[in-house]
Amino acid sequence: MSLLVLAYFAFISLGLPDGLLGVAWPSIAGDFGVGTEAVGLLLIASTAGYFVSSIAAGFTLARVGVGWLLAISTACASAALAGYAISPAYAVMVPFALLAGFGGGAIDSGLNAYAASAFGPKHMNWLHAFFGLGVAIGPLIMTAVITVGGASWRWGYVIVASAQACLALAFFATVRNWTRHAPAPAPSVLPEEPAAVTGGDAVATKVATKPATKVSTRETLTMPAVWLGVLAFAVYVAVEMGAGLWAFLLLTESRGVSAGIAGLCVSLYWGMLFVGRVVQGIASERFNPTKILVGSLFGMAAGSLLVALPLGAWAAILGLAVIGFAAAPVFPLLTLTTADRVGAAHADRAIGMQIGGAGLGGALIPSGIGILLGNFGAGALGTCLLILSVLLIAFYAAATRGTPRPATR
Repeated sequence: MSLLVLAYFAFISLGLPDGLLGVAWPSIAGDFGVGTEAVGLLLIASTAGYFVSSIAAGFTLARVGVGWLLAISTACASAALAGYAISPAYAVMVPFALLAGFGGGAIDSGLNAYAASAFGPKHMNWLHAFFGLGVAIGPLIMTAVITVGGASWRWGYVIVASAQACLALAFFATVRNWTRHAPAPAPSVLPEEPAAVTGGDAVATKVATKPATKVSTRETLTMPAVWLGVLAFAVYVAVEMGAGLWAFLLLTESRGVSAGIAGLCVSLYWGMLFVGRVVQGIASERFNPTKILVGSLFGMAAGSLLVALPLGAWAAILGLAVIGFAAAPVFPLLTLTTADRVGAAHADRAIGMQIGGAGLGGALIPSGIGILLGNFGAGALGTCLLILSVLLIAFYAAATRGTPRPATR
C-alpha cells in the first residue's frame, strides 16, 4: 500500500474518535449514572496524554523511527477505544482516555513530522482535510449504532477500535518502508539565500554542501522561534475550536437565530474548513505556500471582525464561514514551514512541541472563552476570536523573523 494512501487513512482514523464522544455521552452518562459535567474528566485525561506524547514523539522519532512510532501508537489508540467499550464503570474509562490521548498525540506528531518532509503542500492540506472528514464520520457511526441499529454505544467504539487495529497492522507491515523511504535530513538553507517556494511540490533553494548535523535538545529548547511556533499553534487551534464550540450559543442567544438554522450554520463552519483544505491543497501547487498562509491568517482576522461587529445574524454567519475557509490551510502549512523557521535539524522536535501546544491550546483556551461568555454574554465571542487572531498573526510574524541558527547547518 502506498505510504501516502496509508497516511490519508491514518488522518481519517485520527479524527474518528473525536466525533464519537459527543453523540455517545448521554448514553454513557445514563449507563454509569454520572452527571453531564463528568465528561470533563475524560477530556482532561485525554488532553494530558495527547500533550505528553506529542511532545515526546518529536524527541524520539530519530531513535525509534516513524514507522514503529505510528504502529505502536495506533495499537495503543485501538486498545484504548476497545477499553471504552468494555469498561464496567466510568472510573475505568478515565485511564483509557489517557491512553487514547497518548496514542493520538504520538500519531498526530509522527504523521505531521513525516508529511512535512515527505509530502508537498497539496497533500499536507488534503491530509488535514481528511482529518476533518474523520471527525464528521465519527458522529454518523455512533448515531447509526444508537438510533438506527438500536445497539449500545459500546458498539460504536468497537467499530472504530477495529478500524484502528487494522490501521495498526498496516503500519506494522510497512515499518521498513517508512524508514527506507523517509527523506534524508534536509540540507540547510544558507542564511544569505532564504528558501523560495516556486510552486508545486518543488522547493527551489540554495543549499549548503554538508548535511544537517545533530543538535542537542537544549539547543532546540532555547530557540525563541520554537516557542513562538508553539504559541502560534495553541492560539490557532483555540480559534478553530472556539468558533466551532461556541458559534451555536452566539447565534441563538446573541443574534436571534433559531436553533435549527444555528445548527446548520455550525455545520457550514466545519464544512468550510474541510472544503477550504481541499481547495487550498490545489492552490498550493500554483502559489507560494507562505503567501497562502499569511493571507489565511489575515482572513481569519477579517472573519473574526465580522463576527464581532453588531451587524446582525448575516454578518456573524458570513464571518464564521470566512473563518472556517481561511483557517483551513493554517495548521498544515504552519507544520510544513516549521523547518524554515527553526532549521531542519530542529524540525522534528519543534513539530512535536507544536502539536502538544495545539492540543493544550485547544483544550484550555476555548474553556476560558466559555467563562468569558458566561460573564459578558455570547456576543463577546467575536471579540475573543478577533483578539486571538491578532495574537496569531503577531506570534507568526515574530517566529519568522530572522534566519535559523547555524547549528542547523
